[in-house]
Amino acid sequence: MLDVAAYLGRIGYSGSTEPTCSTLRAIHRAHMLSVPFENLDIALGRKIVVDDSVTLHKIVDLRRGGFCYELNGAFAALLRALGFEVTLLSARVARQQGGEGLEFDHLALRVDLQEPWLADVGFGESFLQPLRMEAGTEQVDPAGRFRLLQRGERYQLEQAGRNGEWKRLYSFALQPRNLQDFAAMCHYHQTSHESSFTQNRICTRATPEGRITLSEMKLIVKRDGGRDERILSSEKERMEVLHEHFGIRL
Repeated sequence: MLDVAAYLGRIGYSGSTEPTCSTLRAIHRAHMLSVPFENLDIALGRKIVVDDSVTLHKIVDLRRGGFCYELNGAFAALLRALGFEVTLLSARVARQQGGEGLEFDHLALRVDLQEPWLADVGFGESFLQPLRMEAGTEQVDPAGRFRLLQRGERYQLEQAGRNGEWKRLYSFALQPRNLQDFAAMCHYHQTSHESSFTQNRICTRATPEGRITLSEMKLIVKRDGGRDERILSSEKERMEVLHEHFGIRL
């Protein structure tokens, strides 16, 4: 059973828990600032499963992060426990070489209040607060400018770059899914040589000023529009960074 108080403590949230728009925005932001997007278990040979009890133990009790199936799966469980109406959505992530990934490539969330919202605490560097599921409207977020475009039965999420050019992030349909629908792609992303998650150890978390990321041995700190990078000298230093900046002990 989900321990709501423990989960809210994990993300440092002590505000209202009424299922309202303001609560959703505040809890979403708190989650992004507290729980990192990370794939560290893959390199350690630890199997990742789509199971609420396993994921909640990892995130809340062990104070770890996870990737989309874990983070958004757990966040959906929290929101439902607070009385929100949540639908799991299958998304297909845009590829650098063009095109999109397979169905169930990414797990996103629809939250229905007086109007529907797109919530996503599991895409790494993305919006801090949920977006109105309103096609064609530019929405300003602390992390940048975003918009949703409707393409037939699918919605396309885009983010504006510094040059003003819009970049596609992923697309999704509104068909409701259940967590087990994502099991096969969860297995693929932690075992296939074609998956980026098996190629690179990543741990990243939003901060009030920007974002901090550890990609293999490179530490990247984005703050107030600036960017600093440095290469770590050893695995020992890498472990120290994981603990200092992400609260993770492996």
